[in-house]
Amino acid sequence: MPPWSAVAPGTDLSTHARVLSRVHDAVLAGGRPPVRPRGVVERSWSRVLGLGLDPDRPRPRDPLPADAVEGRRHGSGLALVVDELRRVLVGVADASHGLVVVTDADGVVLWREGAAATRRHADRLGFAEGATWTEAAVGTNAIGTALAEAAPVQLFSAEHFESAQHPWYCSAAPVHSPVTGELLGIVDVSGPALTLHPAIGALVETSVRLAESGLWRRHEQHLERLRRSAEPVLGTVRGPLLVVDDDGWVAARSGIAAGPRVAVPRAGRPVAVPGLGLCTPERLGEGWLLRPAESRAPVTAELDLTAAPVLRVAGGQDSWSAALTRRQGQVLALVAGAGRRGLDAAALGRGLYGDDGHVVAARAEVSRLRRVVGDLVSTGPYRLADGVALTVRTGPGDG
Repeated sequence: MPPWSAVAPGTDLSTHARVLSRVHDAVLAGGRPPVRPRGVVERSWSRVLGLGLDPDRPRPRDPLPADAVEGRRHGSGLALVVDELRRVLVGVADASHGLVVVTDADGVVLWREGAAATRRHADRLGFAEGATWTEAAVGTNAIGTALAEAAPVQLFSAEHFESAQHPWYCSAAPVHSPVTGELLGIVDVSGPALTLHPAIGALVETSVRLAESGLWRRHEQHLERLRRSAEPVLGTVRGPLLVVDDDGWVAARSGIAAGPRVAVPRAGRPVAVPGLGLCTPERLGEGWLLRPAESRAPVTAELDLTAAPVLRVAGGQDSWSAALTRRQGQVLALVAGAGRRGLDAAALGRGLYGDDGHVVAARAEVSRLRRVVGDLVSTGPYRLADGVALTVRTGPGDG
């Protein structure tokens, strides 16, 4: 039984539901409950009460139109594995009069399957395709609470916030991309509360693991296609290099013992690769070619502070510019002025704020700058990357 299960094996479900109903009513009325709610439930009720929701007056569900749902399906990473989820879960859901529900990362229901009678009951709750099942929309529920807690959640009967949901159980777990780590959505099994089986939670967890494994297999197939498509080019390029996909996963390597992943490449933005140094990614089919800057023209840059800060970068055939905030321009100028010795966070904080009390803020400013300029700025200490020459143009009165 997963540690997040709502009900222990052997529990009398009818008795437990009655106890939870008294707990729900007492807590929401500000009274003393017969037992304390589980931690995950208590936290969720606190969040939902803070939003001003009423357990006896559900908010309108306002589902998205069918074409919007279809668009979200096509854009969902879970579309690749939804059939695998069905194979694992739908038969069990049918046998227990339950539903299998898959949402996106916003909590919008994209797919729903299961027993016809249960679907009709769910329709009356607004638990239908296109509806948003976050805590803010419908109160404490396994889908919304799993999103809020970033963890699997199972709820039974009156652990739900809305009274209309008390006849239900729901068991939900997040699915993440094994490639990027981003949340893709939630897998949920819901049904009549008194039909909850202790194995449901474990089954949901198993389905999530299988879905994430399926996504990883597809990613490995993508890397193999990228590797094969790059072979003709690799035979003509000298020196150490990497071929990576859009997420930085290595498809092919030559002359370098690289790890499985590097920083995410972006057009025109330099990326530092252990063993290669500073590279400017070059498009190669569906991926990127990374090779050392030493085999290419040096990277020269100009930071123009005469008006709103602008960074202009050139390196061989690659050139680009980026607008910076005034703070980003100040950070880059301080880093450039420090030379090869660079600055630690404390020194940068003194340069920005005039005292030693802003180390965390200085680190955050560098992080924001690097999202714009890439690895032109190195860390530990903060300095210009090797092979980068930067000039700073200032206007009258600028220091």
